[in-house]
Amino acid sequence: MAEKEIAVAEPQKKQTRSTSGVKNFLAGGFGGICCVVSGHPLDTIKVRLQTMPQPEPGQKPLFTGTLDCALKTVRKEGILGLYKGMAAPVVGVAPIFAICFWGFNMGKKLQLKNPTDEPTYFQILTSGFFAGVCTTVIMAPGERIKCILQIQQASGAEKKYAGPSDVVKKLYKQSGIRGVYKGTCATLLRDVPASGMYFASYEFLLNALTPEGKTRKDVGALSILCAGGVAGMMNWSVGIAPDVLKSRLQTAPEGTYPNGVRDVFRHMMREEGPGALFRGLTPVMLRAFPANAACFLGFELAMKFFDWIAPDW
Repeated sequence: MAEKEIAVAEPQKKQTRSTSGVKNFLAGGFGGICCVVSGHPLDTIKVRLQTMPQPEPGQKPLFTGTLDCALKTVRKEGILGLYKGMAAPVVGVAPIFAICFWGFNMGKKLQLKNPTDEPTYFQILTSGFFAGVCTTVIMAPGERIKCILQIQQASGAEKKYAGPSDVVKKLYKQSGIRGVYKGTCATLLRDVPASGMYFASYEFLLNALTPEGKTRKDVGALSILCAGGVAGMMNWSVGIAPDVLKSRLQTAPEGTYPNGVRDVFRHMMREEGPGALFRGLTPVMLRAFPANAACFLGFELAMKFFDWIAPDW
């Protein structure tokens, strides 16, 4: 009985991470840059596998798998072909990830009576959902531009788009702002549940890897890399199917899917079956671990740096 009374009287555990919105915003932006630079080549392969045309009867598919896609891309376009379309996410990645980590931090603050209290895993999950909503506004057009440039194959035919700014100009001229933001609902469908899983799995794993009697500030780089890498894979285990739908919708010619992502889903089920929803899974998972390990390590290191130079923020 005495032990229970002591437990009730014990104060709620406090967070050891800074709740400063400015610090989370800046550290998230740095983490995002680390993520894109380390993972873009496999992202290019993923999009090309997801959007390659259906082969005619008796013909081989354009790519037989991840390795085949990588080899053909390098052979035709050089190693830089794997980095095609990276300008759009690099320009947009800092604010996207900055807003993502800011949104996650804000989501926790909105749910906690005291912002320094330790959130439950359910609160972490819903904070991740909130982060996914926050990022969609700038994520959707960046994804649209990136996907269009990634599927633009090097061939004898003249290229339609010269770069990201040319994509925006031509899309806007053709369909207005709606053309630039095509696929926003599909992006939301992907990012809300995936972001929830992303942050919830990272926080769970990092807590599990924290030595007994220590705080998360004492966790080593290897543990952060492991937690971040697995969190990235968990994120994509939830997000891969809606990502395929999004990529198809955003790269399709205007008018192909008048009812949006619902038409994409119906067409895929009719023509290709459920397996098509997981096309590109191999490069996604190969990319997810190193890219997100780099992201979270960059984020945690940046947070430590900001705590050092500005402890009172």
